Amino acid sequence: MSRIALNIIALSASESQKGNYVLVLEEVKGFRRLPVIVGPFEAQAIAIALEKMHPKRPLTHDLLCAVLEAGRLVLDEVEIHQIVEGAFHARLVCTEAGGRRRYIDARTSDAIALAVRIGCPIYTNEDVMSAAGIVLDSPSKAFTQKRGKLEDYSLEELERLLQRVLEKEDYESAARIRNAIRRKKGEGD
Repeated sequence: MSRIALNIIALSASESQKGNYVLVLEEVKGFRRLPVIVGPFEAQAIAIALEKMHPKRPLTHDLLCAVLEAGRLVLDEVEIHQIVEGAFHARLVCTEAGGRRRYIDARTSDAIALAVRIGCPIYTNEDVMSAAGIVLDSPSKAFTQKRGKLEDYSLEELERLLQRVLEKEDYESAARIRNAIRRKKGEGD
């Protein structure tokens, strides 16, 4: 089954499920998005990791990262591998010290919170994407819907965004992002 690499592009309050959040994942080499509903605590854990915040005391997902490390398990990737009764199912794909692969079932939100902390890739498959993915009608929406204005992005985010739109061969968007990078660097257009 083909694997589809995903990036996190947004985390915001869910309009359809009050009190919950929607985590939007986008395929790296395409224009489909996978919206995942997560609870408020999981959303907070993901947001803290995305914003590279460092709480004074370790949070639950930080603790789990330390446990994996102490147990000599390396989290190689997170895989959202199926949908059962409308719920996404994920697993942690780990390697033991001796090289043996381990698969650990996890809630998708917890798996993603770990992936963000560790910096490992997130994947799904065509079955999941076909069942729950949303197709974008315009490649340029891949960045305009996150915050609305390129000026709101950090230089690092703009450079990552530029790489993503170039991979998608969206040169019109790439030119706008390049100009925003130049303005941030004080180089003008």
